Amino acid sequence: MNLAIDKTRVNEPRDYSPADDDDPCEPSSIVLPVPADCAGLRLDQALARLFPEHSRSRLQAWLKDGRVRVDGASPEAKRKVWGGECLEVEAAPTPEASAELPEDIPLDVVFEDDTLLVIDKPAGLVVHPGSGNWTGTLLNALLHHAPALAGVPRAGIVHRLDKETSGLLVVAKTLEAQTDLVRQLQARTVRRHYHALVHGLVDRAGTVSAPIGRHPQHRTRMAVVSGGRPAVTRYAVCERLARCTLVECRLETGRTHQIRVHMAHLGHPLVGDPVYGMRRCGDAVLDAFPRQALHAFRLGLLHPSTGAAMEWTVPMAADLAALLQALGSTSW
Repeated sequence: MNLAIDKTRVNEPRDYSPADDDDPCEPSSIVLPVPADCAGLRLDQALARLFPEHSRSRLQAWLKDGRVRVDGASPEAKRKVWGGECLEVEAAPTPEASAELPEDIPLDVVFEDDTLLVIDKPAGLVVHPGSGNWTGTLLNALLHHAPALAGVPRAGIVHRLDKETSGLLVVAKTLEAQTDLVRQLQARTVRRHYHALVHGLVDRAGTVSAPIGRHPQHRTRMAVVSGGRPAVTRYAVCERLARCTLVECRLETGRTHQIRVHMAHLGHPLVGDPVYGMRRCGDAVLDAFPRQALHAFRLGLLHPSTGAAMEWTVPMAADLAALLQALGSTSW
């Protein structure tokens, strides 16, 4: 099935900047005498006063790991200091410091040349390092696969898929290609098709035009809100099953969680979506699916170097195909 929508865009950040040339994981040691105004404090209290830029939990971890020494010995946190002791602190690298290091993580490469890299991302892989996911990301995998990407901002990443969304994602291998792809995204010439399995029976094709912004109460979620940014999703029915419908979605805009938010707004949240959907619907097969049932199966764009129109299609993700078969689908 081909849902005919000509243009789309993705809401991408514009704050690209070169990576820091310093080695972010080089530990540093600090040696200083304990000042007199710390006399009588517990060691952990003195550390908190001397190193306010670090959290108490981080300082406690350094103490536990033996990274703090007083007069050459590794003391307990409750030891008191009296001033004049030789304090040595070996600062461990923060999780953020290792965020852009290469890691040998397998990639399913759909296409690659000197300009582009197209990946079929599995569910569960975070695209870019962030809070709680500083390693094991697609960015780390890209830096191992193509070390030259260390010279391209964000390792060439120009758009993202949610951690639990599978499917096609394009990466620029040069700064010029990255600039061109960002412009294509802004100009809505990048075409991305998704399959989504949603709860309930969708009776016809349609369009959702509803602004999306931060949820007024739950700031980690997005929602349809009057003051949000314009967002348009077109959808068509692929197959109706007993309690759910497989739809094809195309984005005219690319807001965070757009398909998930818009389909929930219609009353048809994605199967397996714990944020915008139902934790339990009473169907054992649907309830057992461990992620939002969303897969980016087709990607089209203009090649940044040649200008040629290119398109890639990948099969349905294996776990989603297995779910559809368990639900009685004969198409996958």
